[in-house]
Formats: sequence, C-alpha cells, structure tokens
Amino acid sequence: MRYPLLALCLLSATAAAAAPSYGPELEGFDYPYPVKRHAVASQGQDLSMAYMDVVPERPNGGTIVLLHGKNFCAATWGDTAGVLARAGYRVLALDQIGFCKSSKPAGYQFSFQQLATNTHGLLASLGIAKATIVGHSMGGMLAARYALMFPEAVDQLVMVDPLGLEDWQAKGVPYQTIDAAYAAERRTSAASIKAYQLKFYYDGQWKPAYDRWVDMQAGLSAGPGAERVALNQAQTSDMVFTQPVVHELDRLRVPTVLMAGTQDRTAPGANRATPEVAATLGHYDRLAPEVAGRIKGARLVMFEGLGHAPQVEAPDRFHEALLRELAAR
Repeated sequence: MRYPLLALCLLSATAAAAAPSYGPELEGFDYPYPVKRHAVASQGQDLSMAYMDVVPERPNGGTIVLLHGKNFCAATWGDTAGVLARAGYRVLALDQIGFCKSSKPAGYQFSFQQLATNTHGLLASLGIAKATIVGHSMGGMLAARYALMFPEAVDQLVMVDPLGLEDWQAKGVPYQTIDAAYAAERRTSAASIKAYQLKFYYDGQWKPAYDRWVDMQAGLSAGPGAERVALNQAQTSDMVFTQPVVHELDRLRVPTVLMAGTQDRTAPGANRATPEVAATLGHYDRLAPEVAGRIKGARLVMFEGLGHAPQVEAPDRFHEALLRELAAR
C-alpha cells in the first residue's frame, strides 16, 4: 500500500516541478497574434495596455472588440479572433490593466468605469469611433458598463456568460476583504484553478484543451511578479463583487445579445456562502432568460449542455452562433 502512495507523491512533485512560470506581464507565454502596446496615463501612473489587432484580408467595415474574463486573457480569444477576421472583421483582443500582459500597478482603484475608460481611450487612439463589443465572464460585466457609458460608440453589445447576472452580496454571500482575497490568491495553484473551473465552468467534464488556460493563469501566479499579480487579482475580485451592473441592464439602449451555457454555474463567493444560499447561485439556465427579458430588444442564445466558456468548450458551435447574430445585426 505504501508504494502507490509514494508513486502518487512523486508524480505530484514532478508535476509541481514542471509547472510553468511566467513573468509579471505574462512574459514567456505566447499569444496567437503579435502583441501591441497602448500607453495609459491613469491615476498618476504610466501604464501599458496590451492588445492584439487582427486585420482581415477582405475587410467588411466592421470592428469587433473582445474583452476577456477574470480567469482568462486576450489569448483565450485567439480562435475567435481568427474566425471573425476571416469573416471580414477587424478584431481587437485586449488585456485590461491588472491582467495578463498588461501593467500590474502597485496601487490602483479598480472599477469597471475605469477599465471602460481605458478601453475607450485605446479605441480612440486607433481612430475607432464605433465597434461591436463582445465580453466574456468578467468581460461581460465590463462590456455592459462600456455600453452604458459610451452607447454612441457601440454598434452591438454581445455578452457571453457574463458575471453579474445576479447580485451575490444581495443574495447573502458574505463580503471578503482584499487582504483575505490576497491571501487566497497567494495559495493559487494549477490544481486549485483546475478544480474551480471543473466544478463551475465545465460541469465536471475536463478536456486536455483546457490545460493551456490553466497553465497560463498558474504560471502568472507562480512567476516573479506573483505578489503583484495576487494583489491585482484580489482587487479585481473586490470590484466584481461590490460593483454589480445587473441592476442597470434595463438602461441599455444598444442592440444586445446575451449568450450563455445552460450548465454554467459560476458564482464568485459561493464558497463563502451557506450551503442553502450557495445552492441558489449561478444557475445561468434561469438567470440568462430572466436578464435578457429585462433588456429592451435583447436576443438570447442558450448553448444546451455547455458551461461558462462556450468559445473554449465548443468553439465551432459558439462561432456559428456568434457569426449568425452578427449577421442578423
């Protein structure tokens, strides 16, 4: 009985030793397209916002901006960017300040309004007056805030399994301080990231293709900028929890599409809630239709059997639906 246990320990140690380690701006992790930089002077700091600008061979005149989720990066949109560019769209996939290949400021007041303003500034610098904004997960919350702040700059809003279709705090999830969140982030590992995503994102079904995105996050958290990465992650967790946009979605006045997987159970903070409260959270099969019904003229696309990241889990189904909705507009 000792030998299998010993073998398991050795395998775990080998896996830990082989875990990737990336720089504070995700140095060492390759993106599918060249990464450009946009200088951002914000809150007394000179920061840098990373982005990919994918130009189509046969432009159709449209521009699409892809906003990543909290546990994702612009690179996660790589396949989607390629599909959209082949369809004629110019595509920008951005890394927000505090995430991935962008700056990790030591002191920063994170808000969706600030990130939306940063995004608007980047687009203005490129001469883009109007674009379709596609946001996934946390990026869906940001996309909604962007559309509320800059409706004249939005051709269409597409939210993909957005966080914040419910107000977790109002439903009884206890608040977590940034200090406590930072301590939890410092314990982040590939195993904990995979366990979270397996439970909440993919309905207990794992595919090898997901490992790259686990390594991306784990390598950033294990690299030389780990402390700063953990702080920014804690600060943005606080932003997501304390700045719900769901109460304002009925004010949206741009063409809107809401896409969601029926098996998505994502609910930040559910682990802090009582079992009774936790059981009520993250039911996107109910939340998405309810929220779509509150947005004037919104179209709803439900992906039967899919979880939190349909563009990763079933890219062909997702891209077919996305192109259809864009064409309908």
